[in-house]
Amino acid sequence: MVLCLTGVCFVCAAILGVVYAVTKDPIEAAAEAEARAAVGRVLPEGGEISEAIPADAPGIKEYYIQNLDGSVLAYAVKSVSGGFGGDLVLMVGVLPDGSIYNTSVLSHSETPGLGAKCTEEKSHFREQWKGFSGNFAVTKDGGDVDAITASTITSRAYTRAVAQASAFVVGLKED
Repeated sequence: MVLCLTGVCFVCAAILGVVYAVTKDPIEAAAEAEARAAVGRVLPEGGEISEAIPADAPGIKEYYIQNLDGSVLAYAVKSVSGGFGGDLVLMVGVLPDGSIYNTSVLSHSETPGLGAKCTEEKSHFREQWKGFSGNFAVTKDGGDVDAITASTITSRAYTRAVAQASAFVVGLKED
């Protein structure tokens, strides 16, 4: 019986290994395509967008620079913050002065119907980020961001990710 179970485990492990090897590249390509699409959603129209530039900052994975006629028009920053259900990964469009142009959710593990409302494009929570340059904290914490009803932790995580992106861009300008 032990040999039979061991054999079944080896066969299952081999099948899982083959499936992983076959699907790894397509999954990575799809994730990269989604990131590129998100960059387009969070930046203004026009200009050239650079390839992904790795970032060496807490919570910032990579960023893109949008140039127009030799000057920087905006930045797209991939920012990660811990939410209620796990990491909340955003693409944040940031203008050179640190104000927010737009945001897009790349991935999340938030509760459906509550924290997952942060993904709704036309919600008040998402719309308030367009052109935002206020205090990066939810109103409950003395800031200017209206939280999602019953999802303060997700709202704080989203706000933290956006604030990280803005601070990163401002830091780039200082270098």
